[in-house]
This record gives sequence, C-alpha cells and structure tokens, in this order.
Amino acid sequence: MNPHKPHHQPANVKGNRLLAATILNFIISIAEIAGGLISNSLSLISDALHNLSDGLAIFIAWIANKISQKPSNSKRTFGYKRIEILAAFFNALILIAISLYLFYEAILRIIAPEPVKGLIMLIVALIGLLANLAAVLLLRGDAKRNINVRAAYLHLFGDTLSSVAVIIGGILIYFFDIFWLDPIITIFIGIYIIKETWTILKQTVDILMQGSPAGLNLDLIRQDLEQIPEIANIHHVHIWNLDDQSVHFECHVALIENSRISETDNIYYKIEKVLKEKHHISHLTIQFEHQLCDDKDMIHH
Repeated sequence: MNPHKPHHQPANVKGNRLLAATILNFIISIAEIAGGLISNSLSLISDALHNLSDGLAIFIAWIANKISQKPSNSKRTFGYKRIEILAAFFNALILIAISLYLFYEAILRIIAPEPVKGLIMLIVALIGLLANLAAVLLLRGDAKRNINVRAAYLHLFGDTLSSVAVIIGGILIYFFDIFWLDPIITIFIGIYIIKETWTILKQTVDILMQGSPAGLNLDLIRQDLEQIPEIANIHHVHIWNLDDQSVHFECHVALIENSRISETDNIYYKIEKVLKEKHHISHLTIQFEHQLCDDKDMIHH
C-alpha cells in the first residue's frame, strides 16, 4: 500500500458565524412568541416555534463544526469530519418534520381562521425578517462550501420566507381582514423547503453509505488508468466521500511486469496525476500486485 497525504483541505467554516446565527434565532423566537401571544396570532407563534427549532438545529451545526476540527487519533483515524454529515442529515430531517407540521397548522387555519391583531403581527414579523436576513447573510458564503452549514442556511432561509409570509399576512389582515391567505402562503413555503432539503438529505445518505460521488464515472476512471503503459488492469475499486469536500479512492493495480517496490513509485505518481488532473481526486491508496488476484472485476463483491 502506498500512503498518500491529502493535498486538499476542507473549507474553513467560520464557527463564530454559526454561533451568531444561533443567538439571533433565539432572540427572534422569544420576540415572536411574545408578539404572538399579545396579538393572538397563531401564525406568529407557529413561526416562533419554527425559529426555535431552527435555532437548535443551527446550534447543533455549530457544535458539529467544532468537533469536526479535532485531530485524528488511533481510534478515529479519519478524524471527526463526518460528524458534520450526521448533523446535516439530522437537520434535514428536522426541517422536513417542521414543514409537515406547518402543513397541518395551515390546514387548521384554513378550516377555522381566527381574528388577530394585524399591526402587532406585522411589526414583530418585520423585526424577525431583519434578524433572519442578517443570519442568512452571515452564513451565505460558507453554505456554498460545507453541507452542514448549507443545512443550517436552509433553515434560516426558510425562516426568512416564513417571515415574509407573516408580513404579507399581517398587511392583508390589518387592511382587509383576509385571514386565509397566510396559511396558503405557508403551504407553498413548506413545499419549497422540502424540495430544497430533500437534496441535502439524499446527499448525506449517499455519503454515509459511502456511495460513489456524483459526477464520477468509474468506467472512465478505469479506462484512463489502464492507458498507463505499466498497468495491466485495475480492480477492487472503492471510491467514496469522507465528507462533502474530500473524495477518497483505493484500488488494486495489476502490473504487466513484476516490479520492485522502488519502481512502483513512478507508476504511483502517474496514477496520482491522472486522478487529480482528470477526475479531481487527490486522496488515494493503491495496492500494487503482479498475477495475484484471480478476481479482476472492478467492483469486488
């Protein structure tokens, strides 16, 4: 086996931004609960519960980010990076559950709308919107580079959309007494959130199941490597994501000639060059052999 140190380090996510977003979310929740009780707005209380759940989810993301930075040890040789995938999976499940609950609440409000104090509802929702926008802007950059932060970002983005819905509902209730519009908007927001969250859920499951990363063609990789003159074939291929950043690759490489260990270094560097330049893979482990394995299938069952 040839050891290989990774060339690519995962993006450095700003944990302080996650913490700041968590604090903002809890402040929003307290304000909306108070405003909802005063104005008799179930929509505002529901949004507060949504924010509170999301605040807890973002707090989990912050803890996961901290743990993921711990160094590798003899018990966890890959380190703790995958805990962020677990956190993203957990947060995605929470977000889907919240959306389903909001569907239920929206249907109840359509069936039996209650009068609310639209002005108080509007003012509190505006405060919530500004705070949510601030939190969304805090995480926007890191959300593009880290699946754990992206799950937290989607929570906050969903909260922002909810605040907009409550504001629209507050305006219409205050001026026109249209109580049924708010739950209709809530249902559409829930559909959007589930659609976006499903992508994260699927991605986290693929990573946890060590599925082949999307966009990589194993047949093409095999074809490219077997064009190296010294290689007879590659087999027993395994390729997986450690997290949403790092792709790992390992395989058996059958050589045409029986070579010394020192002679395989040059072949290794050729393999490394192909994988890195053509397939963007920089973490690899290779087992060289000569007429050893009878099973030459690419995937070993």
